Amino acid sequence: MSENKGIMLAKSMQKHAGRAKEKILQNLGKVDRTADEIFDDHLNNFNRQQTNANKLQKEFNNYIRCIRAAQTASKSLMDAVVEIYEPQWSGYDALQAQTAASESLWLDFAHKLGDQVLIPLNTYSGQFPEMKKKVEKRNRKLIDYDGQRHSFQNLQANANKRKDDVKLTKGREQLEEARRTYEILNTELHDELPALYDSRILFLVTNLQTLFATEQVFHNETAKIYAELEAIVDKLATESQRGSNTLRKQTINAIKTSSPVQSPVNKLNNANANNSNYQNQITTNGGSSLANSHANTADLPPGVLYRVKATYGYVKEDVDELSFEIGDTIRVIEYDDPEDQEEGWLMGQKEGTTEKGLFPANFTRPI
Repeated sequence: MSENKGIMLAKSMQKHAGRAKEKILQNLGKVDRTADEIFDDHLNNFNRQQTNANKLQKEFNNYIRCIRAAQTASKSLMDAVVEIYEPQWSGYDALQAQTAASESLWLDFAHKLGDQVLIPLNTYSGQFPEMKKKVEKRNRKLIDYDGQRHSFQNLQANANKRKDDVKLTKGREQLEEARRTYEILNTELHDELPALYDSRILFLVTNLQTLFATEQVFHNETAKIYAELEAIVDKLATESQRGSNTLRKQTINAIKTSSPVQSPVNKLNNANANNSNYQNQITTNGGSSLANSHANTADLPPGVLYRVKATYGYVKEDVDELSFEIGDTIRVIEYDDPEDQEEGWLMGQKEGTTEKGLFPANFTRPI
């Protein structure tokens, strides 16, 4: 067994030494080499194709890693948004649904890129190492063939002198064997290399169409989600300016029913029927309230509907409200936008100042 290994090793070393000697002689110009310009063109195309495929594979793998990192970052961001968005705010359930949809969209996007783009790309790129091995084997067999060809030429030259037909016959057989081995591989590569090179167009078209279509769907659906999220936040912003009045009214109503401060109000309302009508019937800043409030409308500046006096102090809870102390006089004016009118709230300007804003009607009485 060890003798067989030794024999095989010796033959391998002899073959490598023969190839090295032949390459040196060819490089020095001492012997000629078999040329195949058509194969050389195919090989140049193959090398260029392999370089491009490797570059695309490298960059797309990097892109996939970035997408997965962005997916993780997006989930963390959306989790933080859901956490800080208070449950009693408008659109809380809708926001949760949209953030869940965003996470699902990212998962689907990353999966499709990996499954439908990266795997086919890896399969396409996987053809090149095997083909390159076959090319290298063909090149080794070409050196063997050239070496046998040169050896046979030397035998022919010496046979004329020594008349050694045995060596000449053996040399011819070895030459034919080397030629057949080389030509089989060379012929196969003459077919396979152009076919592989031509396949690049169909592969790139299919692969890039899938990539771009997946990107388009993802970004379109993401745009819809973010449009919904923007609408939710816009609604919250609107309600913080308008709808918050409702929240403030609820707070004040709660104060009326539970706070000792409201007890004098009830006494005042029971003692003064006009004020009771005023408080119960204010729905706008217009004439319906004036008709029942017994407010004095004579000698009022332009734009002033009537005047009221504060029976309780009020500290504003928002930037669009008006603060006042007990006894302050307030000029009731029209809302800038009629749609902003809230039941139980008036728009006014504190007399003697430029301060203007919303205030609760039941904290005042008409003058």
